[in-house]
Amino acid sequence: MSTFITVLEGTGDGPRLAVKDLIDVAGVATTAGSKVVAEDAHPAQADAPCMAGARAAGARVVGKANLVELAFGGSGINPHYGTPVNPLDPRLVPGGSSSGSAVAVASGDADVAYGSDSGGSIRTPAACCGVCGLKTTFGRIPLEGVWPLAPSLDTVGPMATDVAGLVLGMQLLEPGFEAAEAPESIGRVASSCDPLIGAAVTRALVAAGLHAEEVYLPDWAQAWDAGDKLLVSEAARSNGFLFDRLDDLDPAVSTRLVRGAQLPHHDVAAAYAVKDDWTATLSAAVERFGALALPTMAMFPPTLEDAPGFRFNAWTLPVNLAGLPAVSLPVPTAGHMPASLQLIGPRNSEAMLLALAARVEEAISA
Repeated sequence: MSTFITVLEGTGDGPRLAVKDLIDVAGVATTAGSKVVAEDAHPAQADAPCMAGARAAGARVVGKANLVELAFGGSGINPHYGTPVNPLDPRLVPGGSSSGSAVAVASGDADVAYGSDSGGSIRTPAACCGVCGLKTTFGRIPLEGVWPLAPSLDTVGPMATDVAGLVLGMQLLEPGFEAAEAPESIGRVASSCDPLIGAAVTRALVAAGLHAEEVYLPDWAQAWDAGDKLLVSEAARSNGFLFDRLDDLDPAVSTRLVRGAQLPHHDVAAAYAVKDDWTATLSAAVERFGALALPTMAMFPPTLEDAPGFRFNAWTLPVNLAGLPAVSLPVPTAGHMPASLQLIGPRNSEAMLLALAARVEEAISA
């Protein structure tokens, strides 16, 4: 069963929760989607702290969700445990790295799923599978007991079929969480994308009655490049103990690990400097406009065969670099696949972002 690495009976009368298999669940081994890691993995002695609210609410953990090995990739493909099947079109990738989490909610196997997002790993599979995902503010949700990929970028957040499910997910992560008031106007980041996707984003914003002023962020490409360098270099350090087993890893993952290990120190140092400048730039933009809108993905998801070389995180990774929260939700297109709208807010603005997303969702459903 490729959606879950471990299926659990679960107890509790609360919502059904799928947990990405890099988050510790007491009594279950955490594999990070890797057979090499699984060889020496022991059942977790305790839940990761981010599970505390779900336990208190009586959530029923239905399984540890599949993922890209080590959470290191955007396709959702896992050659070890099988690739979760995209419920919209089985020929297409499910998106990653939180592939199993997206498919679990899209297929009705869970009410809420926890994923992780270091460069787009919640928003990308949400976009590919036509569900909603929330990348939380860096540092808001504790990461103890969560398998690290890139410690300066990693976040944990919820996935669900609709915005109400994301609110529920945040309530499980943070008891007492409630959505706030949505703004009347936002900024729209100038972004190149498939014309069907761009048109769908425009229609959704217009339907919601949002005035969207065009915003130009010329440093976006530089931010993506810096984020990419930090992602691969930190991933190489986090998973350095696997370098004597590279031949046993997914070749796509091992190639990225080697590239990260071989990056010159001065390139990495320069990327951290860009991170500081970009955080100030993007934070100033979202503070000025209240929120920013742009597509989650520039293109529709590729087929499984065409996934190699596809840049999944072009419009998501710079958000991680700045540590800001972002929500993605599906919006209809003139084609057979939905597009995905991404909304970015200031630090710790998840309550506002979810209210804004709910406003858009209601408008396009009318």
